[in-house]
Amino acid sequence: MKRTYRLAMAAALVFALTATSSRAQDAAELSDTVKKTVETHQQTQKKQQEWASEQAELTARLKAARAQVDFFEKKKALEEKEVAALDKGVAELERRMVESVRLNESLLDTLNVVVARLEGFVEGDLPFLMSERRARIAGVKDALARPDYSGAEKLRRVLEVLQVEANYGSIAEVYQEKIMVNDEEIFADMVRVGRVSVYWLTPDGERVGEYDRGQDKWIELDHKYVHTINVTREMALRLRSVEVVALPLGRIQP
Repeated sequence: MKRTYRLAMAAALVFALTATSSRAQDAAELSDTVKKTVETHQQTQKKQQEWASEQAELTARLKAARAQVDFFEKKKALEEKEVAALDKGVAELERRMVESVRLNESLLDTLNVVVARLEGFVEGDLPFLMSERRARIAGVKDALARPDYSGAEKLRRVLEVLQVEANYGSIAEVYQEKIMVNDEEIFADMVRVGRVSVYWLTPDGERVGEYDRGQDKWIELDHKYVHTINVTREMALRLRSVEVVALPLGRIQP
C-alpha cells in the first residue's frame, strides 16, 4: 500500500515538473515571438520613415525640376523673342547701311558737282585772293577724294568753303598784290568792296585803277578817282568813319 502511494506521488511530481517545463518553454517561445514581432514592427516603421523621407525628397526634387523646366521654358521663350528682335534690328541696320552707302554716294556726287561749280565761279569772279581761294578749293577736293572721311565731314568742309566765299560779298578789305596793268607789273594796295569791284592804288597814291569785268583785265583810272578810292581804302582799314562815296564801276560783263 505504501509502495503504491509513493509511486503515485512520484508520477504526480514528474507530471508537475513536465508541465512546468512545458509552460516555461512556451513562455520562452512566446517571448521570442513577441520580441521578433516588435523588432519587425520597428524595422517596418523605420523603413516607412525612410520611404516617407525619400518620397518627400523625391517630391521636392520633382517640384524643383518642374520649376526649373518652367523657368527654362520661359527663359527660352524670352530669348527667342530677344533673338527675333535682334534679327529684326540687324536687318534694319543692314538696310540702313545700304541706304547710307547709297546716300553717301549720292551726297558725294552732289558735293563734287557743287565744288566744280564753285571752282568755275571763282575762276570767273573778280580776281582777288586767287591763290588763297584756289588752295581752299584744292583742299576740299582732296577731302572729297579721301575714303576715310565720312559724308558728314565732307559736307562740313564744302559748306565751310561756301560760307567763306559767301562772306566775301559783304566784306571790304585791303591787301597788297602784284598785278599787270597794260603789260606793266605794279605792286599796289588792293581795295576790294565786297563783290562790287576791286580797285588798286599805288603806295605813293598817284595812280589808281580797277578790275574791268567787261575787258577781263586790270585798267588804270583817271587821277580824279585817287581821293575817292583812297577814302574807301581808309574806311576798309577802319582808319576813318564810314561815309557814302561815289566809286567808278567798269563795264558789267554780259
